[in-house]
Amino acid sequence: MAKNCSYPSMMVHLLIFLAIGIDLCLGGAISHASGVKAEPMFISQSAAFKFVVGDTISLPCEVTHPGTFVLAWKRGIAILTAGTVKVTPDPRVRLVNGYTLQIKDAVPQDAGDYICQIATLDPREITHHVEILIPPKIHHVTSGGHLQVKKGSPVRLECSATGNPTPNITWTRKNNVLPNGEEKFVSPAYVIENMDRHKGGIYICTASNGVGHSASSQINLHVLYPPEISVERQVVFSGEGQEAALVCIVHGEAQPEVMWFKDTMQIDQTDRMITEARGARHTLIIRKVHAMDFGNFSCVADNQLGKSRKTITLTGRPNVATFRSAPISQWRDKYNISWTVDSFSSVEEYKLYYKPVFTTQEQGHQIYAPKSRSSFIPEPPPSPAYDTFNYHAGYGNAIHWGKNEWRDIVLPAIPQSPHYTQGMSYVIRNLDPDQQYEAKVQSRNRFGWSDFTERFLFTTSNTDTEMRDMSVTHYSSPSAGTGSRSIWSLADVLLLIVLTRVRFGPLSWRF
Repeated sequence: MAKNCSYPSMMVHLLIFLAIGIDLCLGGAISHASGVKAEPMFISQSAAFKFVVGDTISLPCEVTHPGTFVLAWKRGIAILTAGTVKVTPDPRVRLVNGYTLQIKDAVPQDAGDYICQIATLDPREITHHVEILIPPKIHHVTSGGHLQVKKGSPVRLECSATGNPTPNITWTRKNNVLPNGEEKFVSPAYVIENMDRHKGGIYICTASNGVGHSASSQINLHVLYPPEISVERQVVFSGEGQEAALVCIVHGEAQPEVMWFKDTMQIDQTDRMITEARGARHTLIIRKVHAMDFGNFSCVADNQLGKSRKTITLTGRPNVATFRSAPISQWRDKYNISWTVDSFSSVEEYKLYYKPVFTTQEQGHQIYAPKSRSSFIPEPPPSPAYDTFNYHAGYGNAIHWGKNEWRDIVLPAIPQSPHYTQGMSYVIRNLDPDQQYEAKVQSRNRFGWSDFTERFLFTTSNTDTEMRDMSVTHYSSPSAGTGSRSIWSLADVLLLIVLTRVRFGPLSWRF
């Protein structure tokens, strides 16, 4: 049974071929008999054209002196037009402006060579090459856009697209940079080594080739991993009767179950110990802390992929002290060092350590002269409302240290302060002029010693400043974040001494 072919259509094509043959013969005979020498010539030249899908294709074919010769458009062996007669049944094809071939609504199948031929005895022709530009289209992404992978595994993301020209594939990550720190990566595939939860998210592949709009598709990369815990504070400072909050930040997929322990005993929720969970933030709240509550707490998180534990220490010890004194001394041979410390319980004593800082060249010339720790005599104590106390001590002759020799002094907090922020001021004597020193401090209350402060550097002066620059400072802070400060100028101190001598007679002072 014949397909897409009928007797009438075959007859039409046969008649067209006969007409072309007759035109060729007649044209040649007439030209020969008349002796006309002008022959048809192409004005248009062979060319390459690019059209986007959906555009209208226009291919020129201008000829001089066409005479009675027939112009035909061909594609391969198929004849599209002969003279002014349209041969192809394609409704999109027609002739315009003479012999310009027009094809509407271009499709990818329209790409190829189109020949415009003059039917002379020796046929002449030009060939136009047509390329159809196709916008990008993504037809495949890994796992259909949804992918689950375990922590530690490698992942290969793939994205395939069609189009003409061949599209470029660019990878980006929604609301984030790529795991390698770059904003984008150009390749049909993107490989991620050693997956973890920070590398999960939505990855976007974008195909572009400069034709039409870019195409994009997403891959939701979901990471399965055992619980991971971080703590807000490794050490939580508190005091008896206070409220303490211990916080663990827990991540895990699937969602972990979180439990709290004191040492090895699991904590059951009570009116005094309450657990809260808000997203990844898990909090153990201890109301009215008791002395027996101080110690190690741990949060334990568990899911199908594993278990994790982190420890938080609840302590009544003092916080790390903060130095408050200026780094440059007013004197050549002494330095008034001061600091404050936050503690819910009264600080009972401090340990001050200090030593000179020598250059490499100076270290080879230092002489160490051992010196016993001298006693110190406190100044008359200030009002109990103040938290800073001043002490002075003398060491006699100047002391020289070896390379790493620390001097340490124990300073009782007299009187003890009930305030949260407490402090101390101490005058270190018998120092070398124009010398840099470093210092550190520890504080102790009834629950133990604090950690050391950060390294603090101070320098003695070349010459003593005038006495009018001296002042005595007291600090007071009944609670965290509040405080007051009063400064006595030297004139105030001298006036107080004079008035005291007038009323009580001469005084004796010890240093």
